[in-house]
Amino acid sequence: MDAYELITRNAAEVVTEEEVRALAEDPDGKRAYVGYEPSGVLHLGHMLTANKLIDLQEAGFEVVILLADVHAYLNDKGTFEEIRETADRMKAQFVAYGLDESNAEFVLGSDYQLDEDYVLDTHAMELETTISRATRAMAEIQRGANPTVSQAVYPLMQALDIEYLDLDLAVGGLDQRKVHMLARETLPDVGYEPRPAVHTPILADLSTGVGKMSTTENPVTGAPAINISMEDSTAELEEKVNAAFCPPTRDPDPDDEGNERENPVLQLFEWHVFPRFDRVVVERPEQYGGDLTYGDYESLAADVESDELHPADAKSALASYLDELIAPGRAEIREQRA
Repeated sequence: MDAYELITRNAAEVVTEEEVRALAEDPDGKRAYVGYEPSGVLHLGHMLTANKLIDLQEAGFEVVILLADVHAYLNDKGTFEEIRETADRMKAQFVAYGLDESNAEFVLGSDYQLDEDYVLDTHAMELETTISRATRAMAEIQRGANPTVSQAVYPLMQALDIEYLDLDLAVGGLDQRKVHMLARETLPDVGYEPRPAVHTPILADLSTGVGKMSTTENPVTGAPAINISMEDSTAELEEKVNAAFCPPTRDPDPDDEGNERENPVLQLFEWHVFPRFDRVVVERPEQYGGDLTYGDYESLAADVESDELHPADAKSALASYLDELIAPGRAEIREQRA
């Protein structure tokens, strides 16, 4: 797999293809980042973008992980002391998950976001950005019905981080698209070059396939969220996967309310398992056809759709491979809490 394929594998969007192809021609030493609010325990959403960072390391990039303590503070996630303690725990979990620590830089936002130059540049961006534009960009981080001024400033800081971290590429979930577009529009206004971005897909709600996977509640149905995190035991993980929505198709029909649905089990195979394993073995008793071995996602998905692979057997294999991926992080969390 060449550098461009590694950069764009499982990407929902590349902005822009021409710029990313130029990076792929000489990726060694280029810098890419993802920013995370410290939240304590990695879950599948964190791991999805971490998979992309692992791809980028393989392609030759240096990766930067912004543990955004100032952003978390602006989003009312605790005191600085509490947030920084959480950030330290998350760093160890990312390394346990598979990031090459020798080619990864972990940065706290407060390492530079409180410096005079950064603060003045933030004010300069505020002068160039309308309230309506900032409001559109902050939609994904807004908490409650009454957003605060700090939440409007939040995406401006995310845009400015791209310059201050000396980045060549921004990475984030598709829910970060509005922020990255804001960065491309506003960074030139304060004298900085825009950067390309790669957006990873959004995982569907595990239990229904409707809306996105969440750590709180389903944003479409309002039902309690079911997510998989590094602190889940093997038994808990198996229970969650076995309860997952998995019709024998990649393109499920809408639900009774007309909401579009995805197949989250197949998504997890495509975006989590196959990027990390060269082959997947689905173990089955001989009376049900014996084991099946897959070297790529398309073959597995095709067998689910043709009824060669029963969803229950697919779920069993998925739980096993996800458990292998999170086991080192689970051990790290237990050590942190000991």
